[in-house]
Amino acid sequence: MTSTMKTLPLAALLLVAMSLAQAQAKDTDASKLGGPLTPVGAEQSGNADGSIPAWNGGLKPGAAAIEANGNYIDPFAAEKPLYVITKANAEEYKALLTAGQHALLTRFANYRINVYPSHRTARIPQKYQDESRANVTKVELLEGGNGLKNYGFGVPFPLPTKGLEVIWNHLTRYRGGAVQREFASATVQEDGAYTLVTYDSLSAFRENVKDLQPDANLLFYTYSRTTSPARYAGEVVLAHEPIDQVAEPRNAWQYIPGQRRVRRAPTVAYDSSARYTFGQVVSDSLDGYNGAPDRYEWNLLGKQERLVPYNAYRLMDKHHSYDDLLKAGVVNADMTRYEKHRVWVVEATLKPSQRHVYSKRRYYIDEDSWQILGAELYDSRGELWRVQENHMAQFHDVEVPYYAGEMTYDLIAGRYAVNNITNGVNHKWTWGQMLTKSEFTPAQLKRLGN
Repeated sequence: MTSTMKTLPLAALLLVAMSLAQAQAKDTDASKLGGPLTPVGAEQSGNADGSIPAWNGGLKPGAAAIEANGNYIDPFAAEKPLYVITKANAEEYKALLTAGQHALLTRFANYRINVYPSHRTARIPQKYQDESRANVTKVELLEGGNGLKNYGFGVPFPLPTKGLEVIWNHLTRYRGGAVQREFASATVQEDGAYTLVTYDSLSAFRENVKDLQPDANLLFYTYSRTTSPARYAGEVVLAHEPIDQVAEPRNAWQYIPGQRRVRRAPTVAYDSSARYTFGQVVSDSLDGYNGAPDRYEWNLLGKQERLVPYNAYRLMDKHHSYDDLLKAGVVNADMTRYEKHRVWVVEATLKPSQRHVYSKRRYYIDEDSWQILGAELYDSRGELWRVQENHMAQFHDVEVPYYAGEMTYDLIAGRYAVNNITNGVNHKWTWGQMLTKSEFTPAQLKRLGN
């Protein structure tokens, strides 16, 4: 279902979309890519009223200046909001808002949605576009949908007909092949107090591990080392992320300087608490969603036009401090930007035989980058508990769509967690290195932690 769904009563919309999604067979017509669809499977054309433009190749290298400290100058800095949505006028824009945005507008007085002109900036290298086309006829879901068959790299399902195919597009989306980066996270209390935690990290996807066997059950290697505050500094976590995590669970190790030993970290998955978030973020909510999809039933609800956080150059502007960004309740709305885009909507419902703190999750996935831009997370009673907003920016010099910040808002506790923010990082990230398996072994952790 590639056309935007028309306005219907919500119950009818969901029933129609779910029925169509279940009925559709796999689409293997690769000729659609580069025709009515972009090379990665988005609709090439704009929408009927022109508020979503046609895709014209995305933001190309050299589109805007990059300062010596790695700061990406906002190519749209001169633009003014088309309109601003607050609790007072939310009903007027109800058709474009997610349930999570409605809840945030109701819960937090300083949350607002600044809506700017839409720019379809997402772009990935030609090599990955070409491989995505080839994947149309060769990549398949493994039995149960918990892995991929015949997959190397690129978008595995540019013509998705199932919810799990859309989620796998997110899990495998292009993130530069490899990246060495520094970033920060924080959990902001209801009164605005927070402790900033900083990291350095190295990640490599399968295509950038030069001594990896082609049939290896690996999606990526990654480690992150905590650099501050002092009480956490030197802690290192390493993960080997399989493609099929049911056949071979994620392998993770941890080094804690006070213990001076490397140990297995088997709980870095599913609903275990992500490091230093005090339960505010669970492990499989990082990066929008990560890890094995086996605990949920995944239903494709179709494609919709929504207001989503996009082209977030102001949010990651290094001329603003973390204090400028992190305010009580929600992040500083003066630093956020929303645009109208088409998103795939996927709903995950916990299987009766499984356990997780979230009984249901609804995701909004960008058609152009396959990144999760927003999510609603429901508790065991079926009540909306937390809302995710993931602010996208195009790192145009390296043709990488990536997050400028991941936010998880707790509607009950009134606090929120942020991850992958970089306002205090005074250099560019390094992308695209070719690496070896030896750089991601448990033996490396003690050296990294010292």
